[in-house]
Amino acid sequence: MKIHITGTSLKKDEVRFGSEFGEGRGTWCGAAVAAGEKCTVELELPPLFMRWVDIVPASGSAFEIRMDGDAVVLTGVLENIEEDGTGYLRLGGDVVMFECLGEPMALGGYVELRTREISLYPVNL
Repeated sequence: MKIHITGTSLKKDEVRFGSEFGEGRGTWCGAAVAAGEKCTVELELPPLFMRWVDIVPASGSAFEIRMDGDAVVLTGVLENIEEDGTGYLRLGGDVVMFECLGEPMALGGYVELRTREISLYPVNL
């Protein structure tokens, strides 16, 4: 995913970023970056998510990244959830993997995934 760094935080390695889908924050896992830099990153979602609690059907049908208090909300298409709980959320042309538990959810629809932890790994193209 292509992002631009909009600022840093008092927390170690935390950055604020913007993308074509909106703005969020996460932990930068690479060489130091500064506000204004443009990067291609892979998003990693470390927590274990609960379906119908942290992942819920979205009211809209657009890809989005937004802040809601301390949480970052990712809105995208729920592509798949494998038997082992590995899930795939489509954000435009990118797919974000995550781990989840809970009752089954319909695939192919828009969902909101709420998290307080996102890791950003720079990708060298």
